[in-house]
Amino acid sequence: MPAMLKRLLLLPMIAALLAANASAPVQYRLDQDTSVLSAKVPFFGLSSKTATFPKMSGTATIVGNDPSRAEIDVTFDATALTAPDTTTLKRLKSEKFFWTEKHPSIRFSGRSLNMSSATKGTITGSLTARGVTRDQELNVTFDRNPLTAPANAPISFTATAKIDRRNYGMKSFQLIVGNKVDIKLRARIVPS
Repeated sequence: MPAMLKRLLLLPMIAALLAANASAPVQYRLDQDTSVLSAKVPFFGLSSKTATFPKMSGTATIVGNDPSRAEIDVTFDATALTAPDTTTLKRLKSEKFFWTEKHPSIRFSGRSLNMSSATKGTITGSLTARGVTRDQELNVTFDRNPLTAPANAPISFTATAKIDRRNYGMKSFQLIVGNKVDIKLRARIVPS
């Protein structure tokens, strides 16, 4: 059989193998050492205060040819949150805000990924804080296209959202603390 004919016969098999690879889900785990969540809120309308959540765990699944099947599940340890001063920290952990004694974790469960470009998109899911679950969308920017990244390569991303703290039962100090909270997650996921 001539070499050219052999190559032509191999092309459909290679194409099928690549297509099967693109549809295979890739499992990731969150790299806790390089991931952090921050929550920034206006304070007295003149400045802002930022709390951080340095401890988290999570997993992600990305399907290259069907991003709508992507899943992300991240749990943040609310008891480990940090704040710029001890008074703010005590208030944030109290029943007036996160009530960490009763609700020690915050969870985001993403159900799908919609890419608007090779590295930008939105993750649709739900956020649970202080025992309240609400639909939430995250705007996300990846360091590489997550749909075509090699299956053994880590992916870094930044996800942002703006939430209204009152929707999660945090209604105290409204004359001092703003209601809109800017959320930013800087994270890295590695193949599991």
